[in-house]
Amino acid sequence: MPRIHISSGSRFEDEIGYSRAVVDGDYVWCSGTTGYDYAKMTIVDDVVGQATQCFENIAVALAQAGASLDDVVRVLFIVPNRADWEPCWPIIKRYLGKARPASTLIHAGLQTDAMRIEIEVTAHLPKGSA
Repeated sequence: MPRIHISSGSRFEDEIGYSRAVVDGDYVWCSGTTGYDYAKMTIVDDVVGQATQCFENIAVALAQAGASLDDVVRVLFIVPNRADWEPCWPIIKRYLGKARPASTLIHAGLQTDAMRIEIEVTAHLPKGSA
């Protein structure tokens, strides 16, 4: 199966030189995704809204690859402010509660101060998708 590159249409992908997601073999690797609404190129101020938008963005990329959030096997969360982590828990459970992937949290700075969370996932394509 050839490698497939998936784009969200974000100008960052073209300017920097990466894909929102890459399908290779039985897996989909989604790049770290922030809470930007790529259609409007806007980002809300609160971390819960950003986490929700992250998952919506990731869900679109996974769907283009033939997968869903229920197929996620690994997730990495990057949160600059420790206080922002716990408010995200209900959002994470809503989007990943069925998949229950292995996960890691890192506290680190992001590209801009407006970004309050970044989420990266790996999904295993369901049988029959490839």
